[in-house]
Amino acid sequence: MKAVFCEEFGNHKDLVVRDIEPPAAPGKGEITVDVAVRSIQFSDIVRIQGNYQDNRKPPFIMGGDGVGVVSAVGEGSHVSIGDIVLTGAGCIEQVTVPEASVLVLPAGIDMAAASSFRAGYTTALHGLQLSRIQPGETLLVHGAAGGMGLAAVDIGKLLGARVITTASSDDKLAILPSLGADHTINYSDGFRDEVKALTDGRGADVIFDPVGGDVFDESMRCIAPFGRILIVGFTSGRPALAKTNHLLVKDAQLIGYTMGGLMRHDPRKHETNVATLLDWLAHNRISPYISHRFSLEETVDAYDVLVERKVVGKAVITN
Repeated sequence: MKAVFCEEFGNHKDLVVRDIEPPAAPGKGEITVDVAVRSIQFSDIVRIQGNYQDNRKPPFIMGGDGVGVVSAVGEGSHVSIGDIVLTGAGCIEQVTVPEASVLVLPAGIDMAAASSFRAGYTTALHGLQLSRIQPGETLLVHGAAGGMGLAAVDIGKLLGARVITTASSDDKLAILPSLGADHTINYSDGFRDEVKALTDGRGADVIFDPVGGDVFDESMRCIAPFGRILIVGFTSGRPALAKTNHLLVKDAQLIGYTMGGLMRHDPRKHETNVATLLDWLAHNRISPYISHRFSLEETVDAYDVLVERKVVGKAVITN
């Protein structure tokens, strides 16, 4: 069977697809999953470069969440053969894992959508909960064409917010209204003045920022009084550095967080959020958007379009 390896820190173009031995039969408390589809995200690139906060050491198998079908179960398993499960297996065709590490999904669920929701949607939901966003408030989402940004748009609309989105190209912006955006702005030319104009000079109540750098700097100048800025990442390559006098003048808050932090510090809350999102997904209240699909052999191509910022929503890798 095949798996995709990062054999040394560096460039995603050096990823290797290797044939490896199938996993051992599941033991007590374990299951074997035939992985059908898995999602990728920008944090994978950071990990490949060796710059991730809690980076593992090469060689390691690439990819994050994967969805597949249980093909074998160990002694005492509460999961059944044929169940659809979400696992963190990544870019591998088959894996044996502890039963406790997977999430059983509703029958008939779209596997690609399910592989794409956990990282982006749990991060977006946790952030919007921390921001205490209210119906009718204005939510400004940067990097809105990315997986995490689109998740924030999707959930923000569900929670009753008015959503202003920014992205780096007009092509990406063109699709955002059909995915929930009330207004779109190309941030290549700046966005402060337009955000102010759209909010009668008040600014955005909540700003969702996975970009950092210059985008964060400009966000500090269009946050509303008592506003909340969510620091989600820094895809620009430069972490946010706040001038705290701006926060003082606006009575504003700066909130940093990660999905991993929630999982470590409040796992029950994380589990509740995942259950909520699964219910929304099953009832079509949220809709992860997938713009690109690749095979395992095309994994480098998949990361190419991610790095080139051609992906809208998510890219997935299938068998």
